[in-house]
Amino acid sequence: MEISPQDYWQHVYPDSLETGILNTSSFAASLPDDRRLLLPIRTLPGGQNKGVASLILNQASFEVLDTLADFVADQLYAHDPQVVIGVPTLGLPLAEAVARRLGHTRIVPLSTSRKFWYDPDLSQPLGSITSPDQAKTLYIDPRMMSLLDGTRVAVVDDVLSSGKSIASVLALLGKINLRPVAIGCAMLQSRRWENVVGNIPTVSAIATPLLQRSGKSWTEAEDQKTTG
Repeated sequence: MEISPQDYWQHVYPDSLETGILNTSSFAASLPDDRRLLLPIRTLPGGQNKGVASLILNQASFEVLDTLADFVADQLYAHDPQVVIGVPTLGLPLAEAVARRLGHTRIVPLSTSRKFWYDPDLSQPLGSITSPDQAKTLYIDPRMMSLLDGTRVAVVDDVLSSGKSIASVLALLGKINLRPVAIGCAMLQSRRWENVVGNIPTVSAIATPLLQRSGKSWTEAEDQKTTG
């Protein structure tokens, strides 16, 4: 099945579409109801012939965003979070959609844009597999602190992959003695994040493996639990 680059993440396909690696550029991920989401395959930086199925959530159609949010919210409901913390940048639209479905009136958004009233003690360097050369810092707005004190929180991000971003989030929350009751994301991309989150319950709408280039095509790679 061939698809134009701008048409990825725009439709939810029926279960008649084959799941997994479709060709040299496309991966069909299975949703909990066995419908499919078509994703492009990206080669990871570093020249190791590894790749992943990619999801850029703020480029997705509203249909796809709503579908992903439905599944994430359904799974987070059992953990009874009182506040949803959104991870920038691509996790924010999902966090808002999930919080609405949980009956919340707002989210607590983390930020990578420092405002002049921010406290440097409420910050943490942020790593990302998709932006390896961009140094960023993650912040909590001090005005949000009263919403988090003694509160059951769920962290919502778009994708968990290498674990670098979620490690930064957990380190930042640790500075205020806050541990999430759950983590929700649209996609679990490989299993490399597992060592980072430990025993924090983690839910997602879709899960995709780490891929290994094999000639001109792709196969599923041996998926080590590592943040490297």
